[in-house]
Amino acid sequence: MRKLIFFILPLLAGAVCLAAGQDAPSPQTAGRLRAKADSALAYCRAKGMNTDFCLLADMGVHSGRKRMWVWDFRKGAAALSSLCCHGCGQGGTGAKPVFSNVPGSNCTSLGKYRLGARSWSNWGIHVHYKMHGLEPTNDKAFERIVVLHSFSPVPDVEIHPFHLPMGWSLGCPVISDSAMAAVDSMMQKSAKPVLLWIYY
Repeated sequence: MRKLIFFILPLLAGAVCLAAGQDAPSPQTAGRLRAKADSALAYCRAKGMNTDFCLLADMGVHSGRKRMWVWDFRKGAAALSSLCCHGCGQGGTGAKPVFSNVPGSNCTSLGKYRLGARSWSNWGIHVHYKMHGLEPTNDKAFERIVVLHSFSPVPDVEIHPFHLPMGWSLGCPVISDSAMAAVDSMMQKSAKPVLLWIYY
């Protein structure tokens, strides 16, 4: 029995360390995140958008790790994070997304977006936000009905080394229900348009 306890305790300690550290981005990802946040703040100031917070999604991060962040400009830190699905079109896989702005491609489009009207969603918490692409790489997002929404099967915890299943997104950035509820609360209090930036 004593040997069994000595065997199990290190495993439990390792599990606790994994749970405590799994939300923290890698140093490389954190560096990209901060650089994007700095650029996002400058952009929001120039365009008259919300300078309290923005949403940043790094599609270069493994889909089983949290890669969508709500960035608090005032604190200079992430307020929350979520797993985020990418589009399943054009032969994309969990490990290697394919990006496209073409209608019917079912792919995620890279670039900056202005989050628009709040509306009903068939999925998740039944709320979505329209997405208006601000660059040539994503200017057909509204036409493609690409929106920010949640999907209940998206977990709140990281699943790495597994990827999120393909087919949960047809191009939309899809996040967990709890993350969407938090984002929705913040969005409803925002007097200015909010920036969502999807990058790779």
